[in-house]
Amino acid sequence: MPKMKTHSGAAKRFKKTGTGKIKRGQTKTRHILTSKSSKTKRHLGGPAYVSDGDHAKVSRMIPYA
Repeated sequence: MPKMKTHSGAAKRFKKTGTGKIKRGQTKTRHILTSKSSKTKRHLGGPAYVSDGDHAKVSRMIPYA
């Protein structure tokens, strides 16, 4: 069998943790930040994880991560 190819766009966006969860970045952090509160911006910088419903789809895209 040939090797599976990693989806290069997904490889830039997702990382696998030691426990097998998939870490992702938060949305709404690129622009229009002046209208957001400091608390909102602070929490958007924290970790976020892929939901259970999308876990299989994302893990197929990053098979060697």
